[in-house]
Order: sequence, then C-alpha cells, then structure tokens
Amino acid sequence: MRLSLFALLLNMVVALPVFAGQSAAEAPPLREFPKVDDQNPLSPKEQQSPVGALDDLFAQLHTQTDDVAGRRVAQQIWAIWNKSASATTNLMMGWAGEAMAQDRFALAEDLLTQVIVLEPGYAEGWNRRATLYFGMGDIGASVSDIERTLQLEPRHFGALSGLGIILEKTGPDHKALEIWNKVLSIYPANAQAQRSVIELEEKLAGQGT
Repeated sequence: MRLSLFALLLNMVVALPVFAGQSAAEAPPLREFPKVDDQNPLSPKEQQSPVGALDDLFAQLHTQTDDVAGRRVAQQIWAIWNKSASATTNLMMGWAGEAMAQDRFALAEDLLTQVIVLEPGYAEGWNRRATLYFGMGDIGASVSDIERTLQLEPRHFGALSGLGIILEKTGPDHKALEIWNKVLSIYPANAQAQRSVIELEEKLAGQGT
C-alpha cells in the first residue's frame, strides 16, 4: 500500500530531464560536481516575472472546471516550479528525479538535501524531498518538508495533496477533509481532491461527526 501511494505522489511531480546526458548513477558527491554556469533556464517570459506568470496561471486554474483543461494549466505551473534559477540545482534535481524513479532512495536523499542546502528558498526542492521521505516510510520527515514547502509556496497543490494522502492514511479524517478542500479552493478541477472530499464526507457522516 505504501509503495502504491508513493507511486501516486511521484506521478504528481513533474520531474526535470537529466541534464548533459548524465544519469543519476553517475552523479558525484557535491564536492565533485562539475562546474555549471548558473544561467537562468526559464523562458524569456518567465525570466521577466515568474511570480507574475504564476499568479496569472493560478487565476486561470481557479476558474477551470474541466479536468483536462485544469491539468493543462497545472502542468504549466509545475513547469515553473520545477525550474530553479540555478543550472547546478536543476542538474541535481534531474539526477534526484531519476534516482527516485529507480527507488534509489539514499542517492535521491543525498542529492535533494544538497539542493536544499544550496537553495533553501527553492520550494520544489523541499516538496521533492517530502515525496521521497513518504516513499521511504518516514512520514514525520515528509510532513516536516511539506510544511516548509507550504511556507514558501502556500498555493502548492502538490504538497497539499501529499499531506491529504498522508492524513487519509494516518488521520484524523476531518483534518484530511480540510486539506483536500484547501486543494479544491486552489485547483477546483482536481479530480483526486474531488473524490477524496466525497469519500471523506461520507465517512464522517457515517461516523456521526
């Protein structure tokens, strides 16, 4: 059950491609990382105002009621979240994503921790490590990293969804319902959140709460 939920969480993360043709298996420790020019890899529009671009996309996401259209906007948001201003960070995120897909958790943890040390204000580094910790079965560490992600980006529906999944697993149900409703307030067309809200409301009604 834990692995299937991890696969669900991992599937919500849009992983960056591995850069320069290097795989996670070839990723050296931080002190041996090849020097990479820290150029901003965002598109010209995103470079001008990534925050403004996100605000516009979230406004669009809030008005979408169709699942397909909502996912299209959500993917654009993920594309911005996944791009750090540092090419070195993007390199390590690509390696970490591949390591996670291969269940090489120790390597992924090392890479993501290095990302967080280098860029503590990069929300997606924390969110990716939260997903990793869930897959490793360390729920406490996962929740801690989710909380940090949400401090940096309160609209992070991926982190909120991860927390909703954890609370459905650990309880309390009313808190899980609160979190999934928070997801819907940001991303109304989120099918997973819609299902979870219905199921939790029925469960709580059956409990007489």
